Amino acid sequence: MITAVDTNVLVDYLTADIRFGQSSLQALRSANATGSIVVCDVVYAELASFFPAPEKANEVLSQLGISFDPVRQEAAHRAGHAFLHYRRAGGPRQRVIADFLIGAHACVQADRLLTRDRGYYETYFPELVLLKSLPKGGAA
Repeated sequence: MITAVDTNVLVDYLTADIRFGQSSLQALRSANATGSIVVCDVVYAELASFFPAPEKANEVLSQLGISFDPVRQEAAHRAGHAFLHYRRAGGPRQRVIADFLIGAHACVQADRLLTRDRGYYETYFPELVLLKSLPKGGAA
């Protein structure tokens, strides 16, 4: 079982977020217990600002049991079509192509996605299995 991880879950952990930090860490541990965990190049790039050098980022990801898995051409193509569907449906440009790359990567190169951004992924990647990182009480 391969679990792709969205940036928001890792940011929760890295910033020790009061509301989501513990639940995100527990969700990462659960995903690790059932298979491998990956981040795509988009998530890696979004996390880069937390680390002074790639070696430190790699060390932290390794400690969490997370591997780097770049977006393949098939996933990039899928992301472009999902973004086109979003724009044609009147979607505002608040969502950038990065979100579509993360979703498509999880669809094509993993079995599921660990995220807190469920509504968006459910709409544009309905076949994607989503794991939810929610705080105690269950509401995001």
